[in-house]
Formats: sequence, structure tokens, C-alpha cells
Amino acid sequence: MSKKVLIIGGGIAGLSAGIYAAMNGFETEIIEMHSVAGGQCTAWDRKGYRFDYCLHWLIGTAKGAFHEIWKETNVINNETEIIDHEIHSRILDEEGNEFIIYSNIDRWEKYLVELAPEDKASIQRMCTDMRKSALLEPFALPPELRSPLDYIRILPQMLPVFNVIRKFGKLSCNEYFEKLKFKNKRLKSVFFSLYGNRNFSALAFIFMLGWFNQKNAGYIKGGSYPMAQRMVEKLNKLGGVISYKKKVEKVIVENSVAKGVLLTDGTTIDADYVIGTADGYTTIFKMLDAKYMSQEIDFAYKNWELFTPIVQVSFGVNKAIPSICPIVINMSKDKMMGNTKLENGYSIMNYSFDPTLAPEGKTTIVLRFDSPWKLWESMDEQEYKAEKLQIQKDATACLEKEYPGITEFIEVIDVATPKTDVEYTGVKDGAYEGFMPTKDNLMKSLKMQLPGLKNFYMAGQWLSPGGGLPPSAQTGKWAVQLICKKEKQQFVSDK
Repeated sequence: MSKKVLIIGGGIAGLSAGIYAAMNGFETEIIEMHSVAGGQCTAWDRKGYRFDYCLHWLIGTAKGAFHEIWKETNVINNETEIIDHEIHSRILDEEGNEFIIYSNIDRWEKYLVELAPEDKASIQRMCTDMRKSALLEPFALPPELRSPLDYIRILPQMLPVFNVIRKFGKLSCNEYFEKLKFKNKRLKSVFFSLYGNRNFSALAFIFMLGWFNQKNAGYIKGGSYPMAQRMVEKLNKLGGVISYKKKVEKVIVENSVAKGVLLTDGTTIDADYVIGTADGYTTIFKMLDAKYMSQEIDFAYKNWELFTPIVQVSFGVNKAIPSICPIVINMSKDKMMGNTKLENGYSIMNYSFDPTLAPEGKTTIVLRFDSPWKLWESMDEQEYKAEKLQIQKDATACLEKEYPGITEFIEVIDVATPKTDVEYTGVKDGAYEGFMPTKDNLMKSLKMQLPGLKNFYMAGQWLSPGGGLPPSAQTGKWAVQLICKKEKQQFVSDK
């Protein structure tokens, strides 16, 4: 009989792990607390509109190790349409001045030099760093399965990237911008407003446009929900199953070997291997009672900064509102959205480029802003309802400012809060992408295997700062590769 792999969590990491486990002949079951799979990669329908919570772009839409995973898991197939935007985002400063980030680095460099000719040398240095970062390619194999030859093979083409990492790997964006010594006040204002007031890694900023410049970070038409469902279809086709509306209470461990799980309803499910792809904190500190810890794990969960959760206000607009730019970021810092002071402004995403998200002649528009978990964690039901109503009013006023006259055409408004995210995904403190990539942790990652625990593997975005869909899917694949190695069978990825 084939051995059983049990996967905790039906997000992208769990679906990836499930697909590869079933592909390699294991009896495969995913335990998912929600009624649909996808985790953070999700969307919901309201009166004919679809409100997407996740997908802005996807790294690996054209080539590389991530691209192979998307093809193998049915995220990208012959029918999938990829949209590559020429404009990455449009930023409005507090005075209403426009600043554009182009997806093409050459075009953006030209735009920046025209805007700030006195900073030409600094702009060229920054854009050169970004071009070098585009050479970065993710490894196909997990660290445990790489040979010295794997590292030697990539050295020649990766040398420019290593130099960038060496020079700026320990810098924050603030320190990187200071090092560039921009003179233009407007340029300095935009860069420091966007990234300067956070401990955001300079490398994360430098790498930002590398993928877009190669047209390897496109938007998948249809968005998050169909993407996750294509993975579910692949899993089902391979014989894997998902058990919905079930929640894991504990991982069953006997003699330091994971043997299955105990559900909150008292049911136990036996397994030969368990892969944890749910919230990292819940898995390690609650399902496993913090018994299998390393110094690195303890330090990360005590010290690494988490992503600030978001509030998403989604609008269904009974009017076609075309836009040449998918994302507008308004840097107004003196505004309040409900009880949240907008330290990092707010963004408006006009989904007119994806006709699948709204009925013909109508538009889906989404406004998002950071909102600290401490504002939400202790709210009672009455306070919560009042806060959502106030956010709805404030967000509508912001949308009216961007699109004068739009208010009379709004026919649906939906407010999703950090509490919504926690309720449906269990994510710690609403940190939708886990650990924030800072100058202190960007180049670090947590191991997939916990010390002292056999036949258990961690996968998902809590293993590496920055989180996101690509590393989630990749670690799901890696977990199965490690299981195949232990079972002394050849790993396959082409069924």
C-alpha cells in the first residue's frame, strides 16, 4: 500500500505539496479549515462582482524555476492569459504630484532622469543595480538536496547579483537612498515616503523591478480564485483529496515521529508523513506545543517584524472606468480611515484590465490600506460594525477624490478587515505575508524540518521573510522532494 501524506492547510503551499505528493504515488489528503481552498490566494463574489484579495502579479509567469512549478501545478496552462502592465504603479504625493514607476527599467530610468537631471548619476547607479538583480534565479532543489556543483554552476551568471547582495544586503531602504545622495526634493520625497519610514530591506526594493523588466511577473487573467481552483482540479485529477471545514488541533507525535493529526472535533487521522503549511506560529507553538524548537525559530518569532495587516474596501461600480495604470498609491499621511491613521497612505487598484471580475460595462475597484492588528484584536461586535461603517464612508470619499462623480454609480461595497483574514485563514495577527523583509532577515530562512521531529515538514510563506505565492508553492514541492529522498524513490513532476 502507498504511504499517506497528510497536509495541514489548503493554501497555495498546501495545494502544491498535495499535487506533488499525489503525483509521486502517495495517498494524499489536505485538511482545510475554510470551505474553499487557496488560503490568502482568494476572492469572493458580491452581486456579480468578484473582489480579489491577493493577486496583483505573479513572479514566474514567463520562465525559471517558479514558472516550472506554475506549469506543473496547472496554475499556468495553454488557456491561461498573462497580462504584463507597462506601468507598475502611479504614486501621488501629499501635494497631489504624480510619480510613475514603469515596469521597464530603461523606460523608468529615462523618466527619472527627465524628472531629476541633477541626480542622473545616482539614478543610473540605482537602475544598474536593478538590472543586475534581474539575473537572480531561484534554486530548483531544496538546500538539503543541492550539491556543491549546483552552486558552482550558477556562479558565473550570478556574480553581478552577489556583488549587489554584498554591497546592500545589510542596508534598509532609508540607508540605501541616503547612500545614493539624491538631490531632487521630489525624488527624495517619493522614495522616502514609500519605503523610508519602515525597516524595509534595500535588496527587496532593488529586486522589485527585476522580474517585471523581464516580463516575468505578469498578472494572471481571472485572478486568485481561478488560480487556486486550477490547482484543486490538478490535485483531484491525480487522486488527492481535500477535507474542508476541518481544523487541526494537534499534530500527533509518537517517539519523536509525526503520526497524524487530531482535529478540533476529536477525530484523529493517521499518516506516514505530515506537512504543515498553515500559519507558522500556530503550527509550531500550538499544534506542536513549542516542543520542537531551534534557536533560529525562537529568535524569528520573537524578533522578526510581521507584515502590518490590511483593510480591503471593494467597490462594485455600475460604470466602465478604464485605467492605464493598475495601481495608484496615494501617500496622504494626515488622513484617517476609520480609527486608522494612514502612516503609509492607501492604494487603489482598478481591475478594468480584467473583464472577468465585473459584469460587462461595470468595474471592480479595490482600496487597501495598512491597519495595525492592535486596533482590531480587542474590538467587540458593536465597535467592529461601527468601524466598518466609518471605513466604508472614508474609503468612498477617497475613491470620489480619485474618480470625481463615481459615488452615484457605486452599487456594492464590501469591507474585509484583519479580523476577516484571521477568521478564514488563521494567520497570526493578520500578517498576510508573514515576516516583513528587513535588512536583518531578508537573506535568512527557517528550516523545513524541526529539530527532534521526524516525518514532519514545514512549508509555506512563514519560512522566508517576504512570503508570497512563489516561495509557498516552491516549499510545498520541496517538502515532497525531501519525502521522496527519505523513501529512496525518484521524484517526478510531470504527470
